[in-house]
Amino acid sequence: MNGSSAADARAHARPALRQARRLVVKIGSALVVDPAEAAPRAAWLRGIATDVAVLRARGTEVILVSSGAIALARHSLGLTKRGLRLEEKQAAAAVGQIRLAQSWSEALATENLVAAQLLLTPDDTEDRRRFLNARATLSTLLGLGCVPVINENDTVATAEIRFGDNDRLAARVAEMTGADQLLLLSDIDGLYTADPRTDPGAAHLPVVPQLTAEIEAMGGAPPPGYSSGGMRTKLAAARIATGAGCAMAIALGAQERPLRALLEDTARCTWFLPASDGRSARKRWIAGGLLPSGRLVVDEGAARALLGGSSLLPAGVSAVEGQFARGDLVEIADATGVVLARGLSHYGSDDARRIRGQRSDAIEALLGWRGRDEMVHRDDLVLVLR
Repeated sequence: MNGSSAADARAHARPALRQARRLVVKIGSALVVDPAEAAPRAAWLRGIATDVAVLRARGTEVILVSSGAIALARHSLGLTKRGLRLEEKQAAAAVGQIRLAQSWSEALATENLVAAQLLLTPDDTEDRRRFLNARATLSTLLGLGCVPVINENDTVATAEIRFGDNDRLAARVAEMTGADQLLLLSDIDGLYTADPRTDPGAAHLPVVPQLTAEIEAMGGAPPPGYSSGGMRTKLAAARIATGAGCAMAIALGAQERPLRALLEDTARCTWFLPASDGRSARKRWIAGGLLPSGRLVVDEGAARALLGGSSLLPAGVSAVEGQFARGDLVEIADATGVVLARGLSHYGSDDARRIRGQRSDAIEALLGWRGRDEMVHRDDLVLVLR
């Protein structure tokens, strides 16, 4: 197949929501909050909860990234006449987040689903230790059957260190959790060649095989109202998500049961296809972009398991060399000193020494707390050929 044919085939490889194994859904303030009443759209939220239950029954894990805290609090705090200063936004977020979380909890409870609230800042997704902590928490919540509801921690984030919009936050969450699909519910049904509000000749793009300079130039100014995003931030989110191997869709969210419409393939949207090497990009970064802080020496059985694609369990570690903290990069070598892999350790060196050679079910007794079963998870590990 020549280059043109390959590109054509890729353009027609359109994902579908029903294929999702782990789905992150971003929902903006304009969808969550009724501006006339400054109150949550309770019926609409219940519809989303019903769709989440349907997806869960199909075997899809769902994470919600929801805006709306500041919008819910502005009216009750008398902050509707002008733009807000940073400290006013933080105060509004502190008030509104309680109401937002309660609204999602009540909506999901109608489907016997348990909501879990997480508030994140950019540091939580960029700092390796906090990244691992947040990912482990999300993984545990999903394993327990909860529906995580995530928002930016506007109460403590500064103007200089914040996402500023939940499009990019949702993309980081998708990257963090290894989601295979990210859905941005918006006030528009996808990407157009121009702004359809001002250009009647704008054409809808059902599939974007690759983010190019031409595609990114289609992003316009943020729309008026509650939203702080706009198409420009959605394209920035697409670059993050697709680069991590996650397909992303932009779809209209204002209708009732928008997820059902996408499941039934009756709603128009734009799909951004994942980069073909997206899953390996981060592993290449682990392999060559960092200086290892220590070394784990493994036995023959663990070496074979690693080469077969498995995670590294404490039982297979025979020695721990160097001083390192949880989340630091370590080399993994066999007994002869041959480096087999690099990875991010789930345990600091002191704890790693205490649990090396032990079964995973003995970790809690040895450390006094229950950690991960793996010393290095295969998602945080890359084989090194030397």
